[in-house]
Amino acid sequence: MTDMQGRALKGAAVLWIIWGLVHTLAGVMVLFSDATGGFQAIADAVEPAALEAEYHAAVGGVLNQHGWNLGWFGIATILGGILIWRANTTAIWVTGMVGGLADVGYLLFVDFPGYVNFVPGTVMTFISASAIGLSFWVWFANGRGRL
Repeated sequence: MTDMQGRALKGAAVLWIIWGLVHTLAGVMVLFSDATGGFQAIADAVEPAALEAEYHAAVGGVLNQHGWNLGWFGIATILGGILIWRANTTAIWVTGMVGGLADVGYLLFVDFPGYVNFVPGTVMTFISASAIGLSFWVWFANGRGRL
């Protein structure tokens, strides 16, 4: 692996750690909010008053499941980022799938419809895409897994 590729992997690792920290925090925010607060935290481009309601307890349960998923996605990508920093090829794939697939759903169902602001939401999608691009560039450039 060249010095440039090593720096690219370290850059990808830092991006995944940032992504993971933001998503872990978002998960905690959702878990410790009522349903209205959780929706307002996620759909930050929507007028907060439009999301105020008496939600059924099941809605809160589904939202808490989402918060839990945000939290574990975040923790998994933080750990993956640490392993990518150490040039672990399995971590490139696992972290890319966890963070990347989480962001695909976000992009399709929350970002494209316009429910979120550019920062931090859309920026996080660019961060995960950049991390995936950098790490897979190194992976493919080195004979698919020989780092």
